[in-house]
Amino acid sequence: MHISVDQELDVSGLQCPMPLLKAKLALNALAPAQVLKVIATDPASERDFQSFVSQSRHQILAFEKNADTFCYWIKKG
Repeated sequence: MHISVDQELDVSGLQCPMPLLKAKLALNALAPAQVLKVIATDPASERDFQSFVSQSRHQILAFEKNADTFCYWIKKG
């Protein structure tokens, strides 16, 4: 899978709600249709990001769960 990424944000080690807050700030700086890749280690981020995009115009293009990281590719709406 290859998704063109406009910005990458590594929020590893941060706990809820910081990964989501930092992702929101990064998305605000992007133009519509640009893609933000977020790398997180907080298991709660999975719930937080799903809830966030369901209440916004943004879209999760892909989600990857590894042993200790969660990666999200979010397209700005």
